[in-house]
Amino acid sequence: MTGLVVCVAVLAVAGAFGVLHRQRSGRVRVRGRDDGKRLGAAELGGALGERATLVQFSSAFCAPCRATRRILGEVAGLVPGVTHVEIDAEDRLELVRELDILKTPTVLVLDADGRVVRRATGQPRKADVIAALREAV
Repeated sequence: MTGLVVCVAVLAVAGAFGVLHRQRSGRVRVRGRDDGKRLGAAELGGALGERATLVQFSSAFCAPCRATRRILGEVAGLVPGVTHVEIDAEDRLELVRELDILKTPTVLVLDADGRVVRRATGQPRKADVIAALREAV
């Protein structure tokens, strides 16, 4: 009987963790530690957008990274003055450490000056990215 109770408790905790993780993954939010950090064309390997830049940190074997690339490319095509830059996290470990990137995909929303204004970990939704851009511009 004790084994059954332990099994049910473990399943309940795992289920709660799964629900919480799913709700938080992909949400675009403000993070205090990004405040004031700036990225320029030299760090990104490409030009900043006229109004905003979507920076995606990816890795080679990341399945959600491909979907994120598609979503960010569509948003950059829809919103004038927005550029999408993809960075391979494995090739740019110093930048990953500096920006505290813990998993891929991670998306940073930069304003026109290159300041990080929003961050999303996991695959973001198109509507959330567009809403974050409104605040960055």
